[in-house]
Amino acid sequence: MLRFLKSLSRTVHQCPEELENSGMKTHSDSSHDTKDCTVSLTVWRKSLVFSCNGFTVIGSDGSLVYRVDNYRGCSSQIVLMDGSGNPVFTICRRRNLRLVDCSWLVYGGEVGESCSNNSSSKPIFHVRKNLNILEKNCKVLAYVYDGTHDKKCAYTIEGAYRHRMCNILDESKRVVAEIKRKQDAAEGVSFGSEVFVLSVRPGLDSGFAMAIVSLLDQMFS
Repeated sequence: MLRFLKSLSRTVHQCPEELENSGMKTHSDSSHDTKDCTVSLTVWRKSLVFSCNGFTVIGSDGSLVYRVDNYRGCSSQIVLMDGSGNPVFTICRRRNLRLVDCSWLVYGGEVGESCSNNSSSKPIFHVRKNLNILEKNCKVLAYVYDGTHDKKCAYTIEGAYRHRMCNILDESKRVVAEIKRKQDAAEGVSFGSEVFVLSVRPGLDSGFAMAIVSLLDQMFS
């Protein structure tokens, strides 16, 4: 299975300094020219663990960069791990008394089962699905806010996740990450919706971008 994934990753590219750190370091360094240094990851919508749902994410060198192993299908809690199984982010469905609640909390590292009520861990972001289909800007899929309140929108997600065509935009509306279908450049062959590319621009953490992908899958799959 990993051999198959390595062959899929041949058409993606990473910066040399990121490969030296197993594809985990994505923040730009002012001492280097990283203008064109986009991290490209091959994402397979499949867990390497039998009978689990999830994701397997491969770098251009064929290494396992991130993984999600979801034992409970559409779970209220998801843990994004690095290739060694260390938790990077925990995503929890937000608990609310409202009838319709489509928001999630994102924590750094791993927190307990009751993470939504965990006083010792504070979420770094929360993500709210756009439910207003009559909104003028209906191409917006979700909003990412700092902390737990809808005060400061840090990122906006636009596009169509089901078609694997999405952009993550920052406050200035600059595209900082892109989800797109993977194609074999030589043969012009598409791999379908289960295998796609996550491209992350300098300045955005690739782990956080992958956490957003996991959230979009919960929202729209």
